[in-house]
Amino acid sequence: MQHLDLINLFKEKAEAVQAIVSKINNMLDAFLYTVDLTREQGSKTVVATGLSAEEQALLKKQCETFNLRLLEFPLRSYANEIHTSLTVVDWGVAETGTLVLDSSPEDVRIATMLAETQIAVLPVTKIKLKATDLEGELNAILKKETPSYTAFITGASRTADIERVLAIGVHGPQELHILLLEENQT
Repeated sequence: MQHLDLINLFKEKAEAVQAIVSKINNMLDAFLYTVDLTREQGSKTVVATGLSAEEQALLKKQCETFNLRLLEFPLRSYANEIHTSLTVVDWGVAETGTLVLDSSPEDVRIATMLAETQIAVLPVTKIKLKATDLEGELNAILKKETPSYTAFITGASRTADIERVLAIGVHGPQELHILLLEENQT
């Protein structure tokens, strides 16, 4: 399957489960998107995982410019304050529009589970057709000597367990925004 076809299939499948998918050219675009969305939603807090120290500093500067607070690690003490989570994910699965993220660090789990809005940055070079195409990568995670936790995220959190009524955001974010990073640059 052609690379462009993989990207288009991923976008189609992710949007089918109510994810909002946009393309970006660099991490600065992701930071601006995060700041704009957080402000638009009337909130004041952002958390980010998977960034380099330089990227974290740039995001912090963007947040401060618009009177937002970038929460610092460890996140446990901020559990009830997290509004927007920006996370760089490890892989995408095109056939289901699924994000795959090594969530072994507690801060990653807190950021992705407790935020009201999750913004995921997915480098387009990390999109695979099927989950089975990640066999080698997942085996490497499982063979580590430390415990691991890998999350497969498809759309915003939803359940119909309660009287068969669809509820959004019960087990995680109410909104999922996926930013497809065309080039892996800062």
